[in-house]
Amino acid sequence: MPAKQRTIRNKRSINGKSLHTGEEVNLTILPAEENKGYIFRRIDLYGKPEIKPSSANVSELVRSTTISNGNTKVHTIEHVLSALSGCGVDNAIIELDASEPPILDGSARPFVNLILEAEPVEQEADRDYFVLKEPLSVTSGNRSMIALPHDGFRITCTSADDRGSHVQHLSIDLDSETYVAQVSPARTFTVYEDIEELLKLGKIRGGSLDSAIVIKGDKILSKEPLRFDDEFVRHKILDIVGDLALLGKPLKAHIIAVRPGHSLNADLTKKILGRMTGKEKLVSDKKKSKSVVLPDETELDVRRVLDVLPHRFPFVMIDRVTSIEGNEVLVGVKNVTINEPFFTGHFPGHPVMPGVLQLEAMAQAAGILLLRRSSSEGKVAFFMSADKVKFRKPVVPGDQLIITATLEKVRGNKLATASVVCKVDDKPVSSASLMFSIVDAGEES
Repeated sequence: MPAKQRTIRNKRSINGKSLHTGEEVNLTILPAEENKGYIFRRIDLYGKPEIKPSSANVSELVRSTTISNGNTKVHTIEHVLSALSGCGVDNAIIELDASEPPILDGSARPFVNLILEAEPVEQEADRDYFVLKEPLSVTSGNRSMIALPHDGFRITCTSADDRGSHVQHLSIDLDSETYVAQVSPARTFTVYEDIEELLKLGKIRGGSLDSAIVIKGDKILSKEPLRFDDEFVRHKILDIVGDLALLGKPLKAHIIAVRPGHSLNADLTKKILGRMTGKEKLVSDKKKSKSVVLPDETELDVRRVLDVLPHRFPFVMIDRVTSIEGNEVLVGVKNVTINEPFFTGHFPGHPVMPGVLQLEAMAQAAGILLLRRSSSEGKVAFFMSADKVKFRKPVVPGDQLIITATLEKVRGNKLATASVVCKVDDKPVSSASLMFSIVDAGEES
């Protein structure tokens, strides 16, 4: 049965000091009708103006997410939105008597506890998910994010500061239970050297070791020990969940983030929203004509690889295809250089290609092979699952990854499986059995 929308049964309140303005603030969450989404209400202003958190209303992204409607603003909304979205609450009103929610302990856990006290309840209307059908990516210098089709909600994140220290990595499938236990307790953090600059910008006036973790060199300054060994990357995931709530509906996708921040989160959210509202064309006619591997093509240079694959920098994991044998076997090459953006955070001083990106290279090679079949014209192969995944040896800068994809089975032009092996110097480094769903380009279900 389709999942139902949810709101809360009871009104609940919490108070504390805001992080950036330093003001004392009372926050109250109230039930909302079906299909209303989230609404912020400023009860301290004349007329109690309301603002809907959406990408169109984002006005500032310096160390937090701010939304505006005329002269009405609400700052630092990401932790509240993360808690509501993470707990599976679709409709709620958030009342404030100041411009910013309280920072509390710097995590989303106090808001989660407030929501649970308010008792989430099902409503009559079905929940309307946005199911991503094609990969999307955004980049900014050495920071990048990609959204991949996925039947669920998964976030894979690599976090590091500008100095390349405290690198952490986590991949997690999120539902309400996992979010509450594994993500919501993670606290916000900052680097000690950044504090003076943030104060000059008028930020963190209400900050203290009660509400944030401070990183000073190799030392961690906080009122209590770390809640997780990888608390920093978990907080980055918490922020991604909150910023994606600006879509206005729950998302089914796999988000891969390398050194994300609020600005990059907003860029990806805006791009997904463009796809969701149809303002961004799915596939241009020109691209459609080039997106099939022709029967007489047994090799593809990088230009043809870009014609066939929807991926772009930094997520093109095939540099060229060296051979295609009929419709059954394809051999591709990925040259691994020290210039790869993921080596900045994976790991400083010991660069290793992430296993998830080796898996992505396998999926891209198998995807090209599927598009070789004559019946694949006008089709798109969506990566559904990976089985028997093995990583045998680290892949490092200077390695040339030879990827061999073998098509195993196609079921009624709807499902396909392929086995893929990656080798370096003729020695296996990773392998997997992959399953794809083959659908018409632009098909919605």
